[in-house]
Amino acid sequence: HGLSHLFFLSTGHPRAGSMAESAELLNQSQVSEFILVGLTSFKDAEFILFALFLVIYAVTVLGNLLIMVTVFLTPNLNTPMYFLLGNLSFVDMTLASFATPKMIVNLVKHKKTISFASCFTQIFLLHMLGDVEMLLLVSMAYDRYVAICKPLRYMTIMSNKMCVFLVVMSWCSGLLHVGLQLPFAVNLPFCGPNVVDSIFCDLPLVSKLACTDTYFVQIVIVANSGMLSMSCFLILLISYSVILMTIRRSSTTGQSKAYSTLTAHVTVVILFFGPCIFIYVWPFSNHSVDKFLAVFYTIITPILNPLIYTLRNKEMKTAMRKLWRAFVNSRKDT
Repeated sequence: HGLSHLFFLSTGHPRAGSMAESAELLNQSQVSEFILVGLTSFKDAEFILFALFLVIYAVTVLGNLLIMVTVFLTPNLNTPMYFLLGNLSFVDMTLASFATPKMIVNLVKHKKTISFASCFTQIFLLHMLGDVEMLLLVSMAYDRYVAICKPLRYMTIMSNKMCVFLVVMSWCSGLLHVGLQLPFAVNLPFCGPNVVDSIFCDLPLVSKLACTDTYFVQIVIVANSGMLSMSCFLILLISYSVILMTIRRSSTTGQSKAYSTLTAHVTVVILFFGPCIFIYVWPFSNHSVDKFLAVFYTIITPILNPLIYTLRNKEMKTAMRKLWRAFVNSRKDT
């Protein structure tokens, strides 16, 4: 009472003065940017990683772009499988670009910050594109199931309308997936801690920085991202198991090509879903391998997909050679 009386004598308006100070403190406490810790604090290592990730990112973009152009320009590849593969390459190229350029720049910057809006934009793109890729992989498994288990009805089932439907459904599901969980995180009060111990913003890490209990948000993440990853992964395992059993029961004709295609698909599925399940099914604990998985998920996986699908696919390699020869011949003519 004595302090408030003295404050009243000095100002004459205690309530107005205290409200102004509170508003000023509130504005100062609102988080406007986050600090990304990154991979390492050693400068020499950062410069090495800068060069390495820059090369990997360039190869990723060019590799996926090459697949898209090859599928689009080659009439022989005008099939449902390659249509879905072209869309997968577009998603991979975009997935590699949502955070990698910022991470590469931060490797040579002293102050590794990201604005509040940019941080949640990364979260939005990560979860939307991740969901789209999951459903595209499920669609590709369905395509292989129809091709191997119901070959006589393949062109009827996997029509152009069906292919477009599968792609549109994947993107709509990605938007729905983000819309179900991102609003909970955006509306959290961020009033102090702003250090994200990762190379980019992700929902489990950012939500833990809120100045309130985030148990419900963590449950939403497990129920949404975690269960989605697990469900798609189990569907893919069951689908490929049925396909493999069908191949073994059939004649040996075409088995080698089918096994090669399925091996490529299963490899991509394991490499993509492994980090997803590990990160989002157990978001409550802080694993020491989280940063490695984040790098693998956003940088390594997008470059492995084009390598796996092209190096193990004779039709794709042949089509790329023809396009290269046509390009070289056109350059000679000019």
